Amino acid sequence: MMKVGKMDSLTRRRLQPEVMDCPDLDPARHWHALRGLARINLLSGSAGILWPSIRQLAKEATGRPLRILDVACGGGDVSIALYRRVAQAGLNVQIEAADISSNALAYGRRHAEAAHIPIHFFHINALAEDFPDTYDVVFSSLVLHPLNDEQAVNLLQRMAGAARYMVLINDLARSRLGWTAAYVVTRMLTTSDVVHTDGPLSVQGAFTPDEALALAHQAGLHEATVARRWPFRFLLTWRRA
Repeated sequence: MMKVGKMDSLTRRRLQPEVMDCPDLDPARHWHALRGLARINLLSGSAGILWPSIRQLAKEATGRPLRILDVACGGGDVSIALYRRVAQAGLNVQIEAADISSNALAYGRRHAEAAHIPIHFFHINALAEDFPDTYDVVFSSLVLHPLNDEQAVNLLQRMAGAARYMVLINDLARSRLGWTAAYVVTRMLTTSDVVHTDGPLSVQGAFTPDEALALAHQAGLHEATVARRWPFRFLLTWRRA
């Protein structure tokens, strides 16, 4: 089991490989971690952070469903939670979810089918493959922080290229208090050693809201805005002019 070292200064990013991204991660440990992350996303209100923007755009759309893509969806829990909100609101929305991990996709399909939620999951390497340009909204949750600056700009450009109207990024905001919260909450909500290790590492590698906005500008998303969201997160929003 990996151990999390003492917190270093968070003035600058300290990007380190995360266990979840290991291609040879044991599938059972991976699913255990995905269950833990789903609990953390539920507590953090990840779907709720994204929902107001999606709801507003869905209300504006007429005559056809609003098509949404979840990039690097992991276990798909955020997409599933969003679909439940969509159904409750009676809006016409289609959600698809993509990830590079076949194991994560299998987990997402299983849980969506068990809940009778019609989400299409498919495989894609978000940093190397182009997305279909048939989506109105392209979003990601907790995918920016493991990337270096060049990769982050690349991903933002690809997401914007696939989005007719909007890109949404929900991610961690680097801070000392956020690191402490990640260390404590991951141990409260799951027994997964992967999550225990990756939670604090994720905060150390995360961008601040100002850094995320600068990356968006580098990617050509000049109209992007970034707002802080509870708890220790930010929402980057770009809407096509």
